[in-house]
Amino acid sequence: MTLFRKFIPHAVALLLMLVIAAIYAAPALEGKKLNLHDTTQAMAGAREVQEYHRQTGEWSAWSNAMFSGMPAFLIAGDYPNSLSTKMGRWLNALPDPIDYIWLQMLGMYVLLIALRASPWQALLGAVAYAFASYNIISIKAGHLSKNLALAYAPAVLAGVVWALRGRYWLGGAVTALFLGLELYGNHLQITYYLALALGVYYLMEAWHLARTGRTRQLLTASGVLAVAALLAVGTHATRLWNIQSYSKHSTRGRSELTQATTGQATAAAGLDKDYAFNWSYGKLETLNLLIPNFYGGSSNGGLSTGSETYKAMTAAGIDPTAAKQFVESGVPAYWGSQPGTGGPAYAGAVVLFLFVLGMALIRHRIRWWLLGFAGLYTMLAWGKNFELLTTPFFDYFPGFNKFRAITMLLSVVPMFLGVGAVLGVKALTDRRPAWAELKRPLAISLALTAGLCLLFALLPGAFLDFRMPTTPDPQTGVSTGGDTAVLTQVFGDPNAAAQMLRPLLDDRQSLLRADAFRSLVFILLAAGLVAGFVFGKIRSTVLALGLAALALIDLAGVDKRYFNNNDFISKSEAEQVIVATPADEQILQDKGHYRVLDNTTNFISDARASYFHHSVGGYHGAKLRRYQDLIEYAFQKNFLNILNMLNVKYILQVDKNNQPMVQQNPGAYGPAWFVKNYTLVPNADAEMKAMQTLDPRQTAVVDERFAPQLNGLKLQYDSTATVRLTDFKPNQWTYQTTAASPQLAVFSEIYYDEPADWQVTLDGRPVPHLRADYVLRALPVPAGSHKIVFRFDPVSVRQGNTIDLIASVLLALFVAGALFFEFRRPRGEGPAAADRPGPDGPAFPPRPAAPGIRPGKNG
Repeated sequence: MTLFRKFIPHAVALLLMLVIAAIYAAPALEGKKLNLHDTTQAMAGAREVQEYHRQTGEWSAWSNAMFSGMPAFLIAGDYPNSLSTKMGRWLNALPDPIDYIWLQMLGMYVLLIALRASPWQALLGAVAYAFASYNIISIKAGHLSKNLALAYAPAVLAGVVWALRGRYWLGGAVTALFLGLELYGNHLQITYYLALALGVYYLMEAWHLARTGRTRQLLTASGVLAVAALLAVGTHATRLWNIQSYSKHSTRGRSELTQATTGQATAAAGLDKDYAFNWSYGKLETLNLLIPNFYGGSSNGGLSTGSETYKAMTAAGIDPTAAKQFVESGVPAYWGSQPGTGGPAYAGAVVLFLFVLGMALIRHRIRWWLLGFAGLYTMLAWGKNFELLTTPFFDYFPGFNKFRAITMLLSVVPMFLGVGAVLGVKALTDRRPAWAELKRPLAISLALTAGLCLLFALLPGAFLDFRMPTTPDPQTGVSTGGDTAVLTQVFGDPNAAAQMLRPLLDDRQSLLRADAFRSLVFILLAAGLVAGFVFGKIRSTVLALGLAALALIDLAGVDKRYFNNNDFISKSEAEQVIVATPADEQILQDKGHYRVLDNTTNFISDARASYFHHSVGGYHGAKLRRYQDLIEYAFQKNFLNILNMLNVKYILQVDKNNQPMVQQNPGAYGPAWFVKNYTLVPNADAEMKAMQTLDPRQTAVVDERFAPQLNGLKLQYDSTATVRLTDFKPNQWTYQTTAASPQLAVFSEIYYDEPADWQVTLDGRPVPHLRADYVLRALPVPAGSHKIVFRFDPVSVRQGNTIDLIASVLLALFVAGALFFEFRRPRGEGPAAADRPGPDGPAFPPRPAAPGIRPGKNG
């Protein structure tokens, strides 16, 4: 068979995947857009940097739009010398979200081809992975970097599989390309979970190769993979260097505070455990993998006008239109322990049935890796609900405590489930078993999946009470929250809430029962296809395509509950997502340099104001730790003085009509000022304590580590001294000072704990600056008139771009050479030694084909 003819089935499969993605997100073909929360927030935070690039062609590495100033590394920017970045953008050329869905199918397809599945079997796995509900819901939430990382993760594993199985050059090329794309996705949490699983897979295969005397194969594969990984990482030197330098100063890093004002230790590196585990999946909630509405589905809505809640509301005299809107988009159908959820982590009834069957049929050692990580990642997603496992990981496993939302692990689990399901189908078709051989594994699979569905379909109330959990107060022991509290908040009357509770519980039970029957039907249909193949009624291709179609109908049917055509808006509407209010327009009349506090929302977790103004708030998962410390431990205690030193001139409030209004703060200090005196303190704790009462206009508090920069400075009050901002760019500030005696200037700009990244000059001469008031920059200024320039010019950007270029050239040469040697490989070679039949080979011994089925057409 020629290479072209061998590629035809793959081309057809890839085209089918593209068609499936396009049909699911059909409005995107009409030019419609998704209104994505996280994307909107990112757009708001990035606007200043993007506008500066549009005007000058330069990307500023510093942004003033959020949190009073922070590095723009993780907000917006470009990596012009990174080949992987350019490839990633090219692959994202399809309309959103068609590209994300197709790329997730593509990545899984490549992995399954590496594992020697047929194109149609690989299509089944691709559907199982891309349409797992958590992955689809992530697109709707705007977690697009997460979806990119999920898309390329399986393909990275594919390269390692090929290399370790003797296809060194193909494996090296695939690893290099897709690891570069994985890092382009820029979601380190998903990449971290991939690396953990990949490391264990490598060790498993390395042990097998060493044990069977194939050390040379192991060393060759390892060398090729090491080069591939090094080059892929090298093409992202700037990005990774930026992240590494920034992360230790972000909320992922260690606070300088050793004791917070509450007595809680804050010096540990990484996130607070309660914060990281705030979203934790319930143990029983894991059955959402099999029955989507096991825990009610979404936090907002999900019922119809046929629900008991709707009937109770209309019977109580509530307007039918309002009742319909409430049950469809406002009712708390979800009753689990998470603060909220956009939908369940549904992996698919068909997929889970096939996975369980696969665990019985597969004889290859990969079975234990798949089962182990599917189980481990599911249990880790329980977070605070299984601290016996999760706390040791959080406390001792390197890097694990850098990430929040532990439930994100459930986006990776479908990879293991999909691979297990497909390899189970492959084991079935490679060596067709007799019915007598298949009965027991099939019965076990049906019992563990269909049996559970039937049990909960018939007797849901025997095991569950369908009530939202309450939280006991640690001081009083009184429980708070729960359904009564939520319904009282909605209806405003405890009696009305009590009347609505029983109908809501009945509806939750109905949701579970309906989906349990639904999953049961899909499992029985899948079992019927398996039986049809074993009895010789259908071919292997029909089996794979039939199962793929079933899995797609099953998963997409659930996905459409949470992400459907109604989530798209027209292009013109998308362009109006962030619109200036009259209050914004009023502030924008001021052309000076100032900041805005947006009190119409939670300013520390909303970036809307950053679209129009320099904001003291914003939306980002890794704000500066120092700034977070100030907000947590001093902001409320010294509110007005801190607003003044951050140069907050305007405050957005809500008027009596719930419309934004402007309140001006006349006490804002402006861009910079001279203080009358300063106080040296021994450490960060003392500095923070001082910040709780300090008047920063008069006095600066300085950590004594900066005493050398002060050089014994003696301040003399000069009423005529001035410091003015004369020129401003996002990454450069120019000031002019005039004073009759030496002064200490304090600037209302955030100090960044990478001083080498700031180039500070006094009359053109480089000078060191220092930190004052825990978060601000300061500089001793001699008497006379002087020009001061602060410019942000990070070492990681200057030197990283050079490394990007060198690595990109080498990556292109490596991939081209690897593919050249791969295609020169003699055709017709059998599977690599590590993949040949034997103790780790097929599930069943060879068996004659069933009557009417020609050998060679079913495997």
